[in-house]
Amino acid sequence: MSYKSGFVSIVGRPNVGKSTLLNHILKTKLVITSPTAQTTRNTVQGVYTDDEAQIVFVDTPGIHKPQDGLGSFMNTTALNSIVGTDVILFIEPANERIGKGDRFIVERLKKAECPVYLVLNKADLLSKDELMDKLIEWNQMMDFKEIIPISALNGDNVDELIKTVKQDLPEGPAIYPEDTITDHPEQFIMAEFIREKILYFTHDEIPHDVAIEIEQWIENENGIDIMAVIIVNRKSQKGIIIGKQGTMIKKIKDQARRDMKRFAGVPVKLSLFVRVEKDWRNKAQYLKEFGYNQDDYS
Repeated sequence: MSYKSGFVSIVGRPNVGKSTLLNHILKTKLVITSPTAQTTRNTVQGVYTDDEAQIVFVDTPGIHKPQDGLGSFMNTTALNSIVGTDVILFIEPANERIGKGDRFIVERLKKAECPVYLVLNKADLLSKDELMDKLIEWNQMMDFKEIIPISALNGDNVDELIKTVKQDLPEGPAIYPEDTITDHPEQFIMAEFIREKILYFTHDEIPHDVAIEIEQWIENENGIDIMAVIIVNRKSQKGIIIGKQGTMIKKIKDQARRDMKRFAGVPVKLSLFVRVEKDWRNKAQYLKEFGYNQDDYS
C-alpha cells in the first residue's frame, strides 16, 4: 500500500473544540485550551504520523467578528488556512443552534477547492434522534464530503475521522521526520503554556489583553532556564496577575513550569515578570513584536 501525506485545516468558531481535538489526535498537550473564547491566536501545526500516512493538522484561531487589530489578524490567519490545504475539518458543536457565524464560515467553505468535512463535536450529548435531526439540518446548508459525529474530549469516533481523512490525502512521502509533532519552535509552545495558565486562573479579569515574550532561553546540563515577560494592557491587570504578595504569579509560574517540564522532558527553571503596554492589541509595532503580524498572512 502506498504512503500518503498532506495538510488538514481545522476551522470553526471560537471555543468549539478544535484544539481539544488536535491534542487528542496527537496524544500530547500541544495546543492550549480554555473555556475562554479565542484562546488560539496563531495557526499551530500538529503532525500525526503512522505506518500509512503523515497528516499535518493546522489548528486555527476561531473565526469571529473582530474588535481590534489582534482579532483581525486571527480571522485572516484562520480564513487563509483554507487555501492550499488537502482537507478541511469544519468543527461544530452538535448541541448548539446554527447561527450567523456558522453561515458566514459555510459561505467561505463553499469556495474551497478541497474536500470539506463537517465534524460534529459533542455528539455524545445528543440522543440518536436529536443527532439525526442535526445531521439533516447541516446537510441542507452545504454538500459536505463527509459528516462525522465525534467527541473531542472523550475521543469517540476520532479514529474513524483519521481513517476517513487518509482516503482524501495525496500519495507522497512524509513531510516531516517521523518523531516530529509540531513545526513550531519550543519557545512558542512554552510561551503558550504561560498564557493558558493566566487565562485559567484569572478568568474574565484578564480576557485577551495578555501576550508573552520569551526574553531568555538557556539550555544546559541541568535543563532549560527561561525568563519570560507577561505583557498586559492596563496597570490594574498587572496587579491582578501578580496578586496579593505575589501569590497569583507564583501559581501561574508553578503550573506553567509543570507543563513545560512534561513537554520538554527535562527540568525547567522559569522566571516571570509583568510589563504594561497600553492598547498593544491595536498597535502594529506590538502585534509584530509579539508574533501577530498581519502582513505575514495578507
